[in-house]
Formats: sequence, structure tokens, C-alpha cells
Amino acid sequence: MKSVLSWCAGALGLCLSAAPVVAATQPAGVTLPAYREVRLANEALLVLMERRDVPLVAFNASLRGGVTAEPAGLNGVAAVTAELLEKGAGGRDARQFAETVAAVGGVMTVAADIEKTEVSGEFMSRDIDLMIELLSDMLRAPRLDKAEFEKVRTRAIQSVTAAKDSDPRQLISTYASAFVYRDHPYGRAVTGSESTLERLTHDDVLAYYADNFGGDRLQLTMVGDFDADAIANRLEKRFGDWEPAKAPAPTIPKPSAARGERVYLIDKPDATQSYFWIGNIGVSRSDPDKAAIDLVNTLFGGRFTSMLNTALRVESGLTYGARSTITRYAEPGTVAIVSYTANESTTEAIDMALALLDRLERDGFDATTLESGKTYRQGLFPLGFETNSQLAAQVGQLKFYREPDAEVNEYATRIGAVSEKDARDVIGRVYPRRKDLVFVVIGSGDAIREDIERYGKVTEIPISAPRFIE
Repeated sequence: MKSVLSWCAGALGLCLSAAPVVAATQPAGVTLPAYREVRLANEALLVLMERRDVPLVAFNASLRGGVTAEPAGLNGVAAVTAELLEKGAGGRDARQFAETVAAVGGVMTVAADIEKTEVSGEFMSRDIDLMIELLSDMLRAPRLDKAEFEKVRTRAIQSVTAAKDSDPRQLISTYASAFVYRDHPYGRAVTGSESTLERLTHDDVLAYYADNFGGDRLQLTMVGDFDADAIANRLEKRFGDWEPAKAPAPTIPKPSAARGERVYLIDKPDATQSYFWIGNIGVSRSDPDKAAIDLVNTLFGGRFTSMLNTALRVESGLTYGARSTITRYAEPGTVAIVSYTANESTTEAIDMALALLDRLERDGFDATTLESGKTYRQGLFPLGFETNSQLAAQVGQLKFYREPDAEVNEYATRIGAVSEKDARDVIGRVYPRRKDLVFVVIGSGDAIREDIERYGKVTEIPISAPRFIE
């Protein structure tokens, strides 16, 4: 669940200088600008990066917990709480808060994620004191108004219902996570389900906030036109006396791979297309072969000219798009093939995807193909570090997952060093074999039920059910 208070006026761009990529053997990459880390007495972490080229300041604030910190049966409370943070804070009600941000051309975005709650934004440097005040009020003194809670919860339920009705593609990964992870925290929907949202109370939100918001959970990254020493002092005054959250940060267990050759059918009787997800649990963010995994995934299903998209869209016309996804958290996320097709071509499209996975595992990629992927990855990577907002988000991610700067600074070199053997090793270790695959399909049961039984034992749920898993 995500909301934006106001769009910044104008288009002020920030560019991080990087030499053009000339060859995979001589990669030109990104080097993070210098920054300062400050650990406050309450364990809050400040990461301050000065960039004086334009009068803008961006921030990224993360609080560890997110969806994984939700109590059992209250899936959705993290997202509802996150949205309520902007619905009035400190001395401002919801309207006054939004108008204050908009009046100076600022932007603030609030979102709950699987492992954290995140607030990000950008303001003119002249308004940095106001920005810090608003952020402090939002995190430390949100009103969490009961009337606003009722409106937010109602919209959340309506949003899930609308996605089921109009665009099931939004939910295929949600159903897949629920089926693959089961009771593991990663199996929860970021939005919550209609069922869990219906029973959510205002007291649940107040309890979740008290348990999961505090100085010991805060990580704040700030990038832009400011003096780091002066801002560190101002931030310490605002956040240094913030008490710890009442509950300890959640400990996330390592998930076990799901049993393969199982099919989860979400029956949508009026569907004319089938949306499918094929995969299982894969790797975590700490996997040492991150560069090789990125390269292989790009070539297999991560760009328009990938194996999957070329075969399923360009050559066969079975779909408007096919991709492979690698989701990585502190513990292993999922690896999957995702696409959609007409009811009558469901098994043809799935069989083609499986054949391509077999080919990937059998043949890997030759040197020429790898070189193409390396150039693509090395050219794409710097684009994620152009603006202050991007830098704040990227550095914030590094610090949240306790990763070294080398993950950024050496990325182009590591991509360039991936060999055919490295790619084969990653393919063999990361991508599930046929017997280990789980199939999740949203479509018309009457049209496809018998056909998809060939892939394994079918578990079925109607899309109208107010939950994502039985």
C-alpha cells in the first residue's frame, strides 16, 4: 500500500558521473560518493551524503519489521499503519499535513514492505528544517485517527477486490507466495487479504505502531545539499531521544522449499486468459553469486530480448510478455517464470516455458550471449544512481541489509568477470528442476482444470474467496 502526498514541481535531474560502458572486459561502473554514518545512543542509524550540485535534499527512512512483524491473523496491519502515518501527524490533521508538503513542492511517500516500513521524500534544501519536522512528526507522533483508519481499511479491501475483478496479474505473485511459503512470514500479502483486513481494528493498528516504531528500528539516509555535521545535530535532537519499540524486531526463519509438482488453481470463472507463475524458493540477498544471478536472469527472462520473451511473445505470439523473476530478501525469496495467455493456449504456453527452462539447464549461455548480457547490465546499472532520491534509496537498501559498498562499487567488474562456468553453476543451483516446480494459475477452472492436472496435484480456491490461501 503506497501513497504520495504531492508531486515535485519541475524536473530537476541529478546525474552521477560514470564513464560510458565500452566493453565487458573494461567495465565502467558506479562509485558511491562519500558519506558519513552516525549511530545515535538509541541505536538509530543516520547515513548522510552531501551532494551540492542542485538545491535538493532526498531522504529514505526505514523501520525494520514491516509485514514480517505482523501478529498472526492480522495481515494488512503494517500497510494500513503505514498509510495512516500521513493522515495527520503532530499538530496537523490529514489535510493540513498534505497541504504543508504540497505548499513547498515537496514529496513524501509511505509504504509497508515485507521486511520494513519505509518513508521517502524530497524537498528543496531551503525547506530542510520543515522536511525534518514533518518526518519526525510522521514517525514519532502520527495521529492514527480512528475515522481515517476506517477509510483506509475500506479502500484497502476495495483495492484487493478490484484487482481480483479487473487485473489478476497484480495478484499472481501474492497467491504464489501464499502457496509456496504457507505459514512463513514471507507468505503474507503486503496489502493483506479481504478476510484479514475485515477483522482489523483500530486497536490493532495502535498496538502494531507501539510494538514496531521506535528509535532502535530507525535507519535514515539523507542525500543532497546540506552540511552533514549540522544536519547530524538537528537529526539527533529530533530522533535521539526516541524510545525503543516495545517489541523486539522480528527474527525471520529460513524458509524451506515447497514440494514440487503441485498446482494451485485460482478459479476465475469469467476469465478469458490464464495467468501463470512457475517456480519455487530461491536465494537471499546475501548470496555470493549476486552478479552471476542477475546476468543469468537478464538473459533468461529479464529483458525484451530474453529467451522467455522471445519465444513466448515475439516468435509464437502466445502472450504479450513473459519474464523470469528473482526476489531476494534477508532470507531466500522466490525464483519464477511469470506470464499469461489465452485459455485455449494455457498448456501450450506453460509447456514452452518448461522447455525453455530445460534448455537453460542443459545448454546454459555461450560467450557471445553472455557478453551481450554483460553490456546490457553494465549500461543499465548506473541509471539507478542518477538522482538524490535514487541514491538515498540505494544506500538505504545497502545499510538495511548490512551489505558493503562493494556491492555497488564493484558491481560492473563482477558482472564482467562472470564466466560460462559461473553461469552454469548459478543455473544449476538457483533454478528449480522440473520435479521441484510449483505451478500457480489464475484462470477459468472449467476451461483449464483438466489440462493443468498434468503438472501435479491440483489445489483449488475460487478467486472470490476473501483470502489468498485456504
